[in-house]
Amino acid sequence: MITFQSVSKYYEYHTVLRNITLTVPKGEMAFVTGPSGAGKSTFLKLMYLAETPDEGDISIDTLHLASLKPSQVPLLRRRIGVVFQDFKLINNLTVFDNVALALRIRKVAEREIRSHVSEALKKVNLRNLADSYPKSLSGGEQQRVSIARAIVADPLVLLADEPTGNLDPSTALDILKLFRDINIQGTTILIATHNRELLRGTDKRVLKLDGGGLSEERGI
Repeated sequence: MITFQSVSKYYEYHTVLRNITLTVPKGEMAFVTGPSGAGKSTFLKLMYLAETPDEGDISIDTLHLASLKPSQVPLLRRRIGVVFQDFKLINNLTVFDNVALALRIRKVAEREIRSHVSEALKKVNLRNLADSYPKSLSGGEQQRVSIARAIVADPLVLLADEPTGNLDPSTALDILKLFRDINIQGTTILIATHNRELLRGTDKRVLKLDGGGLSEERGI
């Protein structure tokens, strides 16, 4: 599903990622961890071409990113949902319209949008807040909206960049359970986090970035 082949990324004279080779099978859920500045966000950004590698190739599903034409980038991004630490919701849009936005950009019919958004909000237990605005929601609720937006188009891959970074420990565990539920339905998930508590007792693979290199470990 996701393959990194000898991938490196440099910023001026700083090596962020060095010769990373990795395979993430379809349907896996794994964590990406490491200290601040280790390259976790960059690692995720490479997969949806917010950044490009300086060396190596990345493939997602059948797409090889190194040879991807600019016109094919939207095709790649339709296969990937992204969840951010700071939610990135539009405050003057309702919960429903925030989730629907990606489908409207693709010119999906409104009848289909209503069905898809309703189902996505059901998965994150927020159907009752469809007409609310982000500023009226708690941090955990806003993150659930962000997750609903990321999964509304049934992506093959879900990438989450510090998704619990702004949440209290109890809410963070609720969000983690939600990711597990989504993964059980078949979505491949990578979660970048510096929060070691989220990894405690996990049975999932943990990918540790440090000094540009990648190593693997299990939950602590």
